[in-house]
Amino acid sequence: MSIRHGLLALLEPGPRYGSQLRSEFESRTGATWPLNVGQVYTTLGRLERDGMVAQDGEDEAGHTLYVITDKGRAELRQWFAAPVDRSSPPRDELAIKLAMAVGTPGVDIRSVIQSQRRHSVKAMQDYTRLKAQALTAIESGGSQERDDVAWLLVLEQLIFQTEAEARWLDHCEMRLTRLSAAVRQDPPPAAPPAPSPAPDRTSASGRRTGPA
Repeated sequence: MSIRHGLLALLEPGPRYGSQLRSEFESRTGATWPLNVGQVYTTLGRLERDGMVAQDGEDEAGHTLYVITDKGRAELRQWFAAPVDRSSPPRDELAIKLAMAVGTPGVDIRSVIQSQRRHSVKAMQDYTRLKAQALTAIESGGSQERDDVAWLLVLEQLIFQTEAEARWLDHCEMRLTRLSAAVRQDPPPAAPPAPSPAPDRTSASGRRTGPA
């Protein structure tokens, strides 16, 4: 998650102070990725060091205000224009968990899948309920319509992501079932029988006539 670029986007309309930026970030994203004030001010410090924001005095309450610079605007435009890089995907705990469960003694991987599926379905129901609330707020034409639209986009991404996760879990379970069936149907070939020793034949005189 790019806190850096998110703060630049929030500064584009005008000056803001740290806790104000945090509140607006969480309002825009529905607090899906909560920030603390320390993260905000640390990021602002780095942006100021890089020449992308600058301090712009204080408000009436004594809060230090920050404004975006031309360099910051250029960085923001570049961020919006560039696609999100998928060549180095972030670590996914569920994928790692299932990968580690394969072959781990005492772990029932199907039980792990079923437990996760129940959780995913519950999450999808919660997201769908929140989506309905966001749509109602948008249709009412409230003063925070912009933030409600932004929150709706985030919710729909979470819904699609959770639906994809549920389908992947179904696929994993089916894959394991097929592999188990294949193992049962194709037992390992039996070892070939050992060759029988050549018979030891002797003549009537007691002399050996078979191979030495």
